[in-house]
Amino acid sequence: MNEQIRQIAARLQGLREAMDIPAGEMAKVCHLSTGQYLELEKGNTDISVSILHQVSQHYGIELTTLMFGDEARMNSYFVTRKGKGTAVERTKAYKYQSLAAGFAGRKADPFLATVHPKGEDEEIYLNSHSGQEYNLVLDGRMLIKIGTKEITLEKGDSIYFNAELPHGMKALDGEKVNFLAVIV
Repeated sequence: MNEQIRQIAARLQGLREAMDIPAGEMAKVCHLSTGQYLELEKGNTDISVSILHQVSQHYGIELTTLMFGDEARMNSYFVTRKGKGTAVERTKAYKYQSLAAGFAGRKADPFLATVHPKGEDEEIYLNSHSGQEYNLVLDGRMLIKIGTKEITLEKGDSIYFNAELPHGMKALDGEKVNFLAVIV
């Protein structure tokens, strides 16, 4: 697993230890078994944004603090210049670039997301988290699955959905897809 995943895992473990949270409680918040959660803390397995979102919502921690390790400081405005947002590449297939990491007390978490193509027959990994989500396709095409419904989105298409429903996406046509994802 890459170094960024290990750093996120260390921040999760550090948060749990600093707040004296038993591993079993943290696992329940993430909808995982204690063993599965502890594997995340070891940094040997991918940690989805949905799991980090669940932890951030439950414990009142900024999502981007868990993802990137930086505390938000701005409360009037925060500018993210093109290509300069704090980024994390969870796996070779997914990259998230925060567009508001420096703004404290955000009501939403906007990301520029990039999904690289996988095999056409590969299953879509589904996750869920509290709140709602908005996706706007900027480049490419993607298949998004929400519950049992599969929807193809093209450049300029957008979708707003209940993020508590299992959802996931994959790039189509053997090309990467870039989209704006806003988690509320």
